[in-house]
Amino acid sequence: MTVGRRHDEGRLGEVAAYFLRLGCIAFGGPAAHVALMRRELVQQRRWVTDEEFMDLLGATNLIPGPNSTEMTMHLGSRRAGWWGLWVGGVCFIAPAVAIVLALAWAYVRYGDTPAGEGLIKGIGPVILAVIAQAIWGLRRVAVKGPDTLALGIAVLALAIAGVSEIALIFGAGAAMVAWRLAAGRRWQAWSLAIVPLTGTVPTLRWQWLVEAAAPAGYSLEELFLVFLKIGAVLYGSGYVLLAFLEADLVQNRHWLTEQQLVDAIAVGQFTPGPLFSSATFAGYVIGGFRGALAATAGIFLPSFFFVALTRPLVSRMRQAAIAAPFLDGVNVAALALMAVVSVTLARETLDSAFGLGLFGIAAVVLVRYNPNSVWLVAGGAIAGLGHAALL
Repeated sequence: MTVGRRHDEGRLGEVAAYFLRLGCIAFGGPAAHVALMRRELVQQRRWVTDEEFMDLLGATNLIPGPNSTEMTMHLGSRRAGWWGLWVGGVCFIAPAVAIVLALAWAYVRYGDTPAGEGLIKGIGPVILAVIAQAIWGLRRVAVKGPDTLALGIAVLALAIAGVSEIALIFGAGAAMVAWRLAAGRRWQAWSLAIVPLTGTVPTLRWQWLVEAAAPAGYSLEELFLVFLKIGAVLYGSGYVLLAFLEADLVQNRHWLTEQQLVDAIAVGQFTPGPLFSSATFAGYVIGGFRGALAATAGIFLPSFFFVALTRPLVSRMRQAAIAAPFLDGVNVAALALMAVVSVTLARETLDSAFGLGLFGIAAVVLVRYNPNSVWLVAGGAIAGLGHAALL
């Protein structure tokens, strides 16, 4: 009994140490975070297999909230049980919240934030190389035959055309179920296939919380509920957060100006960790330290709830004849969306000879030496700062 407890505590410490470190170096957005986790936890530490990793990624795409943060919760849970879920998520979020909180204090006090351009210039190409390697490695798991290949290409085309991510995720799952049924697969375990979809039902129940608390002017409780609603209903990448914040905080309540909102999103982009940490910045600008804590708690709490709710279902989904193809469709759609994000990042980061050269060097180093992600990110940051200093 004592040995088992010590074993669990050891794994919990391992989860805390890894995700705390990841939270300090996880630049580049959700696709980059997922790629970093796959490199270290699948290829190097072997916490899970590629198949399990893709199933967890597919599950995070079925629920609202920041996907990469929810992946830390799922992976922490796989490694260290129930407490691993909470420790993994909190440790990944904490560095970003601390950094953003410091920047928000400087912003309110001095009226500006560091641009971070040198860091982005250096880290961006390195992270892009990591994402490309992850997409290439995961293709064998997600693309299982001509049907998933065709579906992935269709999702890729529709995503480029501007179709929403959530429609593509659920549509791909439904399309794969329909295709497999039409091909003569067995119809069984219908109830289990439907259960994963019910994870979206609680998103409807959060609406009344905000609608019922709508006094004029600012209040800490309303700030918390606004961000709780956003965290409970926001699908897609963290960049969709901009539209939600603009509607709730700028247009409806006038708690922020357009410039303050843009600055909040910018800070979330050039700091490590989840882009949802922009909520910490916005909360501080609106209500100081207490406002930052209320906004941060509100936007991240629903993710812990939804991951805890769906955690027991992920391992059972593959056992159902209908749920398995649904997950296959979701997985190949998620990989296609990662590819679209990588193209967008490439346009932003490979816009100069420096960016192209650094990407090429990072790609060669990844293939030849497969180093620890910390050294990759650190090397990119040093290169970016050095390049900025020479300009």
